[in-house]
Amino acid sequence: MELICKEEVYQILGAAMAVHRELGSGFTEKVYQDALEIEFQERGIPYKRETPIHAIYHGHQLKAEFIPDFVCYDCVVVELKAVKELDDINRSQTINYMKVADMDLGLLINFRSQSLQYERFPNFDKYD
Repeated sequence: MELICKEEVYQILGAAMAVHRELGSGFTEKVYQDALEIEFQERGIPYKRETPIHAIYHGHQLKAEFIPDFVCYDCVVVELKAVKELDDINRSQTINYMKVADMDLGLLINFRSQSLQYERFPNFDKYD
């Protein structure tokens, strides 16, 4: 099976690795978010930052807003963390944002670890 948004994820992760290499692992999520936005701009990676999205229930848009850190290339939701260890809540958040935004892929990135951690979540609902 071919990877979904392979080249896009490669570009996003390259930018995230550059941020992690320069800043290390001791900052808050917002610091990494600000730095990654600069890296996206410098690399020409198309993105939207913290754009609210809404879930639909029985044809009605819900009032609750979901705000992913970034949507890149109009196909990848990028959710950033600066936590000791990724957990199922982080994974569920990324997957739910991806599904609500109707994106092809969710990418969860953790900056707190010694080496940059990331997990990919394909939206299999779009490819059934």
